[in-house]
Amino acid sequence: MIQRHAEKTITSLLRGFPIVTVTGPRQSGKTTLARAVFKNKPYASLEEPDVRQTAIDDPRSFLARFPNGAVLDEVQRAPEILSYLQTLVDKDGRMGLYILTGSQQFGLMSGITQSLAGRTAFLELLPFAVPELSAADRLPASINDMMLTGCYPPIYDRELTPASWYGAYVTAYVERDVRQMLKVQELETFQRFVRLCAGRTGQLLNLSSLATECGITHNTVKAWISVLEASYLVFLLRPHTVSFNKRLVKMPKLYFYDAGLAAWLLGIRTSEQMETHPLRGNLFETFIVAELIKSRMNRGEKPALYFWRDNIGNEVDLIVEQGAKLMPIEIKSGQTLTRESFAGLEKWNALAADMAASPALIYGGDESYRQKGISVVGWKQCGQLLK
Repeated sequence: MIQRHAEKTITSLLRGFPIVTVTGPRQSGKTTLARAVFKNKPYASLEEPDVRQTAIDDPRSFLARFPNGAVLDEVQRAPEILSYLQTLVDKDGRMGLYILTGSQQFGLMSGITQSLAGRTAFLELLPFAVPELSAADRLPASINDMMLTGCYPPIYDRELTPASWYGAYVTAYVERDVRQMLKVQELETFQRFVRLCAGRTGQLLNLSSLATECGITHNTVKAWISVLEASYLVFLLRPHTVSFNKRLVKMPKLYFYDAGLAAWLLGIRTSEQMETHPLRGNLFETFIVAELIKSRMNRGEKPALYFWRDNIGNEVDLIVEQGAKLMPIEIKSGQTLTRESFAGLEKWNALAADMAASPALIYGGDESYRQKGISVVGWKQCGQLLK
């Protein structure tokens, strides 16, 4: 089993909370991680109809089966038990009793914030991070193969090609679960919407343009994007508000959490197709931003990442808040860097002056070094940048 960096975080949180709730996309490894942490405790999946019905019909008897705690999987399927769980852990008083997991962020979080506030810690688990794959000697050799393969655990745990797995994943989860949540009747329109989102990964999100191209209303686009966010398929990166007396872009940027999924939706099936695809740079940026988010989430921290762009095209791909300082990060997909590659960071440093933290540039090459006071980081080391 590939060791997850979040295991240490969960173990630490269980010392101070009776419950830890692990959320994230389906198939990101939540169940495997929870059972690895609680090796000697019982496990119950509320995805199973008979288990779920028992929990809903008689929550007290269901929870009484686990006097010393348990892993309760896909708990959003039986939110009725959360209030009873609150009473149980309050009476018991011990820490580290339960790990709850769930895949639908909004369905799970609404119940937990009402019933378990102050009693549970939260951890968001995304698919494998580059340092985890590297430590297990499972990291794809080239950046094109990395973006094509993506990071979902089943691709590394089973004898599967990325194309076959992503096809099944989209059918089973995106089209079934997400459509069910949205009550979408026109499957073809929703499929088109998800693919159009993949074509916009790493770009400013113009809701009106997306609505027009998909043939749906502006409000429908907002609703569908929200559900894709809640299902951990996409996220929105917000612009930082520091202005330096310039007019700023206010639109967020859209990213997929997994570059492999976005690549599959774009019809990319081989490393050669990836190399020449017009959106290769966007996919590389998607991959890097997701890796930096994982490095924060695996430690139980909020990402606190932004981008910066003014109305005349000056831009920094990522801004990381570090106390009163702002760390700029540029992302370049090429393996060769030129003087122009550093221009955006140099301009930012001049604008930010005392606010600027040590800048970094992440690129598609393998070597890491310093140049002109800038940390140049190869893609294989990107997950260690924000330690």
